[in-house]
Parts: sequence; C-alpha cells; structure tokens
Amino acid sequence: MNLSEWRQAVRTPTTYRVGNSTFRFQTKFVFFLIAFTIICLLYLSVPTHEASPINSVNVGGKRGSLLWGSRRWQRHGKYPLTDPVTTEKGLKFRVGIISDLDQESKSSSGKWISYLRRGHLYLQFNKDSPKHSKVALEWDSGEPLVVKSELNQGGRGMELSELIVFNGKLYSFDDRTGIVYNLVTTESDEVLPVPWVILADGNGTLPKGFKCEWAGVKDGYMYVGGLGKEWTTSSGELLNLNPQYIKKISTTGEVEHLSWVSNYNKMAQALNIHFPGYVIHESSGWSDILQKWVFLPRRASSEQYHEKTDEKKGTNIMLVANEDFSNIEVRHVGDVVPTHGFSSFKWIPSTDDQLIIALKSEEFEGKTATYIMHPRLSDLRLPCVFWCNIHIFAIIGFSTKCICIQYFIYNT
Repeated sequence: MNLSEWRQAVRTPTTYRVGNSTFRFQTKFVFFLIAFTIICLLYLSVPTHEASPINSVNVGGKRGSLLWGSRRWQRHGKYPLTDPVTTEKGLKFRVGIISDLDQESKSSSGKWISYLRRGHLYLQFNKDSPKHSKVALEWDSGEPLVVKSELNQGGRGMELSELIVFNGKLYSFDDRTGIVYNLVTTESDEVLPVPWVILADGNGTLPKGFKCEWAGVKDGYMYVGGLGKEWTTSSGELLNLNPQYIKKISTTGEVEHLSWVSNYNKMAQALNIHFPGYVIHESSGWSDILQKWVFLPRRASSEQYHEKTDEKKGTNIMLVANEDFSNIEVRHVGDVVPTHGFSSFKWIPSTDDQLIIALKSEEFEGKTATYIMHPRLSDLRLPCVFWCNIHIFAIIGFSTKCICIQYFIYNT
C-alpha cells in the first residue's frame, strides 16, 4: 500500500456491520453533538433575569431574594412570587390571607372549604430610620375566594393553618389531615388545592395526619412544625410527644421526620417553663439574613394545660434562637392581651428582615377573630424589639379564624 492509499484509509470512517445493516461511526459528528449538548446545558443554567447585587433581602429564609422591586432568581425560585410595584403609597406587594374554619369547614355541598382573601401591602421603608417606616394593608373588594376539597379525615378537612411560598409555588397546610396543598390559580381565577404530600404524625410511622401549625424555608427546604407542646388530654395528662416532631421537605417532596423535642424544651426553659407547663407554637420563621429562628408563641403557661383556661394564655413573647438553639433570646412585643395569641408572621420584603407583619388570633367562648400588627425588629443580632406605628385592627369582612398571610402571585 502506497502513501496515498494509507491517507485514504485513515480518512475513511470505520464501517461496522450489525445484522444486515451497515453504518459508519462519524467521529466529528459525535464530537459536535457532545459540544452542542454541553453548550445548551450551560445556557439553561444561567438565570434569565439579571439583578443588582445591592440591597438584596431574604424573606423567611427563602432563597429567592427581592431587590427593591426587581426580580431575582435563585435555584429554588424567587420571593415574593409577584413583582412589587412602586406607587405613591410606597412599594406595593400582593398578599393573601386564608382561613381555618375548624369544624365549620364542611359545607352543605358535602365538600370542605376555606376562604382566601387577597389584597395589597404598601411599604414605605426608611432604611436610615426603620422606626419611621410605614406599612398599610388594603384588601380586595368583594367576597373572598372559596377553596374546596373532598379530602378529609374523620369528617374534617381543609382546616388550613399556614401559607408559604416554596420552590416558586404557593402552599397551604391542613392541620387535620396533614396534607400539604399546592394552591393553583386557574385562568378563571379559581383556586384549586392540589395535594402535594401527606405528613404523618410524629416520627412518620403513624396513621394519623400531622397537625401542621407553622412553616418556614431554610437552606432550600420547607420546614413544617406542629404545636411544639406535649400532646395531652384536655386536662393536661401526657399522652405523647408527636407534636414535637417537625417535617423537613425537599423540593421533590421527600420528607424527613425530625425530633425537635430538645429544641422545643430549650425554648420553654428560656421562659422558665417546665412540664406540665407548656408553650404552644403556631408562628415561626427562619431568616437567612439574621441567621436566626424567630418564634412568636401563641400561648404559654407555667401551669398544667386545661382547654378552658388555655383560651386566656395568649402571649406577647418573641423567641430568637440561633441555628442549633444553643442561644435563645427572649423579647416581648407589645402588651399582653390574654385572649390574643400569635398565629402567623412573615418578614416584609425589602426591609433587611427588620419589619414583620404578624397575625394574632382570638378564640374565646366560641367566638373567633383575627388581628394584624407590624412590629419593627431592631437589629435582631443583639437582639431587641421596638414598636413603631403599631396598627392592630380586625379584618373587615372576615369573622372566621384567619391565621395565615403570605406574599404570592395571581393572574390579576
């Protein structure tokens, strides 16, 4: 074979025979295909929206940050879901509040329902002097939206205890069935509760649904907690510690059941409360900015639990804990109203986690009501709490126990 024949042999692709078919291994084509695939993957991994790195804040531990009305994307979505709008009244956010009707949630149609009301929060944040910031709420006119489901446990369901944005979606929690619902809004503005995961009570091996009471986002996971109080009879006799477990949920719905008995006990001990005394938690959040857990207990007592006297154990307590609960600070927010207890709070975006909006609920002698307040958190790294421009008012048009608030997106 001469030199020209050798060159021709090298340039000619190798031919393979499979059965009766013949194909050629195209080396250049394969290399091109691999390179093209890598380029596509790199392109898809780059955020589609740019944002300035300054003035970024984190809300309730969510990895998506808000930049003074700009959109910022992270690997777990953005927060708030709806872009805020600059107005004469201040930065405008879309907000919502949802109800827990308890045993009244069963409708005449045979379904279980909850009510969702939407509105706007207006923020005028004074960065140099946060105590002079202004916060206002305006609710949409008309009737609230009705959220319906046929799912129940023991004839009860849709007793929704919290709202949270996670992984770019809006979720709510049924404290009766343990179902975590993804609330999906249709083009016709109907809100559909789509079941996502079911949380079993305690360590996750029990046939009873977990009584979900609070939720937060930390390090890309959803954390869902219960009352944090030992489960007792109506007169305070200990039955189990199931409410002192929490649930850690990934973006794909994988659930870890974690014992927080030690963490809950540390918070109670910080208040000099020991069993049979108790602390009931319905409101918590993690701040990436502050690197702190914040709990606003619903009720607390150094005495043994009794369901009747419990109605007057409302608190004005704020507990601020580091990640492993080795350091817990106790602060007080406003005055104690015995029948009022914290039921939910959220960080207000664009405030460096210095402002929160909180709900206090009242369940007394068969009557329910909800009140909204917005305290200022002045340097929780110390920490300490001050009040400014406090507004506490009943939610007009909502006589049910509405215990959740969150910033979210809708088609309108």
